Amino acid sequence: MNVLAPVAAAGRASLAALAAIGRAALFAADAVSHILRPPFYLREFGAALMAIGWLSLPVVGLTALFTGGALALQIYAGGARFNAESVVPSIVAIGMVRELGPVLGGLMVAARVASSIAAELGTMKVTEQIDALVTLSTHPMKYLAAPRLLAATLAVPLLVAVGDIIGIAGGYLVGTTRLGFNPATYIRTTVDFLEAWDVGSGLVKGAVFGFIVAAMGCYFGMTSGRGAQGVGRATKSAVVTASVLILAANYILTELFFSA
Repeated sequence: MNVLAPVAAAGRASLAALAAIGRAALFAADAVSHILRPPFYLREFGAALMAIGWLSLPVVGLTALFTGGALALQIYAGGARFNAESVVPSIVAIGMVRELGPVLGGLMVAARVASSIAAELGTMKVTEQIDALVTLSTHPMKYLAAPRLLAATLAVPLLVAVGDIIGIAGGYLVGTTRLGFNPATYIRTTVDFLEAWDVGSGLVKGAVFGFIVAAMGCYFGMTSGRGAQGVGRATKSAVVTASVLILAANYILTELFFSA
């Protein structure tokens, strides 16, 4: 038995992972270059903005509402051990706008949008519609990927902002109806402890997460294998990769924004 076989297998896996990362990065860079150069397909951009932004609002809003309420209950239960129940409004607000709003919003959009984009573009590849675009002198990257990337980068921060408001409202409802907080005091404490950069950092995260979601959906969709199994694998890979990258990017951005 070759004792170096496990090392060789690990090396091959590492090289394959690095090659995949490089291909995805080059794809994203190529897509960004097409965003900045004409022609611009405004109809495709508008349709992508509606699909990614408006149609994702219900799931993001419901997620934020229940998360804000559950967060208020958890913080109250934990704070009660140290006679610190009064921190509930401020911690709910900061936790929602800095972390939970962007991350949960990004993951919900990844589950809904990355899978949709990958399935749509993968089906287009299988049915040779992408090849048809080339024969019509239309660049697939410019027509399919660039509008979706731009739409997601702009739409997800707006979803995060709405989700933050709904999440704080969920905490407010639970705090005032279940935990005995005075409504005026709850709102005043929330406003006093929130800073502009708390909100701004969450919106920046939302833009990065939106770009990741659309980039992974487009990449795996446009590089999917042939047949139904290829489209299925592309859809699964898009969601899983986008979710992992969102969590990794969240840590990196949090380190950059708040490490001091």
